[in-house]
Amino acid sequence: MQQVKAVIARAKGAPVELVTINVPDPGPGEAVVRIQACGVCHTDLHYRDGGINDEFPFLLGHEASGIVEAVGDGVTDVVPGDFVVLNWRAVCGQCRACRRGDPHYCFNTHNAKQKMTLEDGTELSPALGIGAFAEKTLVAAGQCTKVDPSARPAAVGLLGCGVMAGIGAAINTGAVTPGKSVAVIGCGGVGVAAVAGSALAGASPIIAVDIDPAKLEAARRLGATHLVDSSRTDPITEIKRITAETYEGADGADVVIEAVGRPETWKQAFYGRDLAGVLVLVGVPTPEMTLPDLPLIDVFGRGGALKSSWYGDCLPSRDFPMLVDLYQQGRLDLDAFVTEEIGIADVEETFTKMHGPGAQPVLRSVVVL
Repeated sequence: MQQVKAVIARAKGAPVELVTINVPDPGPGEAVVRIQACGVCHTDLHYRDGGINDEFPFLLGHEASGIVEAVGDGVTDVVPGDFVVLNWRAVCGQCRACRRGDPHYCFNTHNAKQKMTLEDGTELSPALGIGAFAEKTLVAAGQCTKVDPSARPAAVGLLGCGVMAGIGAAINTGAVTPGKSVAVIGCGGVGVAAVAGSALAGASPIIAVDIDPAKLEAARRLGATHLVDSSRTDPITEIKRITAETYEGADGADVVIEAVGRPETWKQAFYGRDLAGVLVLVGVPTPEMTLPDLPLIDVFGRGGALKSSWYGDCLPSRDFPMLVDLYQQGRLDLDAFVTEEIGIADVEETFTKMHGPGAQPVLRSVVVL
């Protein structure tokens, strides 16, 4: 067992604390990873505020990269010294989805079996089964994906959640290809990543929709060809106008990615699609939200597909190395997602920037250890 510094949320809504925790030696199928960088995601804030569940205390942080320090019995895919990006869906290889060749839909993903604890023995709940606002963390070895060790840790660690969710929503779920038009509604970290994924796939036009000029500008830098401020103009009308200018007869975008997770923006996405277009929901709604009043004849009459994208429908072992290679080639600007680098003691201040009075638009603040 080792003792390391880590950031925990002890109670709902309480400020996070930097404390000493106990990290067990890895058991069978487990690995201890020395964290190099970890992004501050809105999901961590949701954990702190009790929006995920009430299994306090939480060990926060999950968008991370680091070096494998030790592995338990039976681990063969990674060895000590490997540079890895952590993921929160270690696939089982045995369930129906895995056996039918769809491991990205694994029904039985898993995390480390042992628990990290506070010094007094209180068990911690690691965010998304990772808990990486820590000098070291214990994970299932399948949560470690080996990537190019020369890549910048602060940038590639973001593939562990938000950036992968957005890129995957475009490429994997939406099946964006050259010649298709895309609209992305909501240009936070996930939405801007969906813009970047659409650009990587060769889509045109790529229409970014938001109410924040700074977020729209970030989308432009990552590949958006058109910007729509939906506080000033109707986004459905603008999406239809822009796509019709590019493709004769178009009546909306081929793929609309909703990255907000609200009924009203989902409805905009539904009607912003062209006939037989695809709507991808990657924004995460809260449990009480329901679909807007929508005539069933419109669902039938417009055709196409209404999809949800969970973690960008990614398979980390396939997608992480590929995207890191594209980053290393200069074809995917992951550095653009790193708004600032902070210390492990600065997480609470960063939460305030994200959600408190005078909240500031950032793509990602990244804890660097």
